[in-house]
Amino acid sequence: MRVSTSWMAQQSVNSMMDGQSSLADLQNRLNSGKRINQPSDDPVGAARALELSHMTADVAQYQRNISSANARLGIEDQALSTSTDALNRVRTLVLQGITGSQTDQTRGDIAAELTQIRQQLMGLANGKDGNGDYLFAGNQTGAQPFSMQGGAVNYQGDNGQRMVAAGPGMQVATGDPGSAVFMNIPTGNGTFQVSAAAGNTGSGVSGSISVTDRTQWDNGTYSIKFTAPNAYEVRDAGNNVVSTGSYASDGNSVVAFRGVQIGITGTPAAGDSFSVAPSGQQDIFTTLGNIISALQTTGGGTAMQNTLNQQFSNLDQAMGTITQTRAAIGGRMNALDQQQSLNGDLSLQYQSSLSDVQDLDYYDAISKLNLQNTALQAAQMTYTKVQSSTLFDYLR
Repeated sequence: MRVSTSWMAQQSVNSMMDGQSSLADLQNRLNSGKRINQPSDDPVGAARALELSHMTADVAQYQRNISSANARLGIEDQALSTSTDALNRVRTLVLQGITGSQTDQTRGDIAAELTQIRQQLMGLANGKDGNGDYLFAGNQTGAQPFSMQGGAVNYQGDNGQRMVAAGPGMQVATGDPGSAVFMNIPTGNGTFQVSAAAGNTGSGVSGSISVTDRTQWDNGTYSIKFTAPNAYEVRDAGNNVVSTGSYASDGNSVVAFRGVQIGITGTPAAGDSFSVAPSGQQDIFTTLGNIISALQTTGGGTAMQNTLNQQFSNLDQAMGTITQTRAAIGGRMNALDQQQSLNGDLSLQYQSSLSDVQDLDYYDAISKLNLQNTALQAAQMTYTKVQSSTLFDYLR
């Protein structure tokens, strides 16, 4: 191999260029604080860093979702808390209105206040969250869910629940549809309901209802018919007698059959009857409307008391439904808080792993920088010395 002056010069230049490139790379790493600034620096490490970056970004999005969900659930819970307060007031007013000391005027005043409460509940049911979306519209959050038409309240939302991702594989509902909270409420005691026949002439009033043995209740339809003021018989839907009994003269008896009990007060007349049927569904606004209509009845009387007792049971079911909904909201918020804490731990782990993969060891980098700078300076000085040397310098 022929070693020429030009070849030696080119080799020196290449060596210096390589040294400058390495020096520039080290300076770039020191400026960025990263060991990996481009995939070629460490292909395997770059792929791992990208994966960890995506995982960290996912956790950050989960945390934002949780914050948003907690805010929305908090607003919903506040709306339901206010609704509970309103229904407690309704309960108090119904108990006042059902007493015999009330007059048409005072019952009318109670009905007027109940009308205002009904409007208040409509406003709560049409409440919005911090983003302007309706709380109780299901997935139809852009349209008002409740409206009144012809005295009846209609629900225009759907039965869906908005979900957010709070963690890997974890979906949490951020709301409840108005159909489940305000509309589809069980009647009676949730198992069966009792209503007095419209043609009753006595003063018998149905009171407390309960299930004593669920294994005996067959979810059928029955009628309690008084054959005399002190005797009754219970017939099924096929008009078959399933039970008979006597009614105490003090007007405070319990009719029991098929695992259920119905308290009756007052003095029924022969031929009076009460129907017993499986619980259905009734919205809270209809319950309030029925209470208001009953209180506006002139003269009050037994029919009003029977209606109010029946609607009082429906009112308790509405309050129970809201209480259960609030309990579910609390459970979701607790789950979100726990997941938020877990996500925080995961984020720290991912960031630590990402730092291990891509962050620069400054001590090592500075040492290498000084070493590379010294080597480059030495190469430059050597090149300068060699270039300035000639054969005459050697002969001399």
